[in-house]
Amino acid sequence: MQSVSKTVSSVIIGIAMLRGDFKAGLDTPVLNYFDMTRVKNVDQRKRRMTLRHVLTMTAGLAWTEDVPYDDPRSDSSLMEATDDWVQYVIDKPMAAEPGKVFDYSSGVSELLAHIFLKETGQDIDSYGEKYLFRPLKMEHFWKKTPLGVVDTEGGLYLRGEDLAKIGYLYLHQGNWNGKQMVSKEWVGESLAPFIQAEQDYKYGFKWWLLPRKDSQQFVWMARGFGGQNLMVFPEEGLIATFTGWDILGTNDPEHEFVMRVLSAVRAKSCEAVQR
Repeated sequence: MQSVSKTVSSVIIGIAMLRGDFKAGLDTPVLNYFDMTRVKNVDQRKRRMTLRHVLTMTAGLAWTEDVPYDDPRSDSSLMEATDDWVQYVIDKPMAAEPGKVFDYSSGVSELLAHIFLKETGQDIDSYGEKYLFRPLKMEHFWKKTPLGVVDTEGGLYLRGEDLAKIGYLYLHQGNWNGKQMVSKEWVGESLAPFIQAEQDYKYGFKWWLLPRKDSQQFVWMARGFGGQNLMVFPEEGLIATFTGWDILGTNDPEHEFVMRVLSAVRAKSCEAVQR
């Protein structure tokens, strides 16, 4: 699923918050989860970095990921070449005030695995198996870093039909067959635009929000490298998944996907026909 993993990680955090297992609020400083004596480049901006900033890609850490992954400047690739991915990320210097600038970062998303473990005492994969994957009958595999930390930035494997269940859960405000698995408030905050992202996308809690040209609504998306996509069209009650593996990197296929899907859907209402 590549970076669709980021979105699912956010879902699991929402589940843990509703259950009371993740007690910290969104404005909890990230450095609370680290031994400060082992963190490099600590300044006042890094001290102000919170869980909310990690979820919204606005942490402010210096990070380069807008280059090909085989580019020697790619922090994502440099991180994955180390044993301790989390330490690599938290040691990065700050480049912006937290909450002000969108900067896509797989590294920031990997911090979620560390934070979840410190906050709940459970790794996010085991917790997700018990409270998300098993209840929704989703088959999954989640790879880990060399030090055994769950790869929340891109290591989740799902089938397309199981990925669609994530969309269904949020389309129904966190309710699954009568059970509230994620709070309506968490779903609402996750799908609310926190910041302007790349191109015309806005960004919530690891969800991409694409404004529709034919309405005031958004298409909700989980997006992953190589063509992994979950798209939710709330107006139509429609869910679409794409799991193609386009390693050549088609330039922004999501806009075309949205256009094709909407053009293939019947009108929401039709005139009565007299026979």
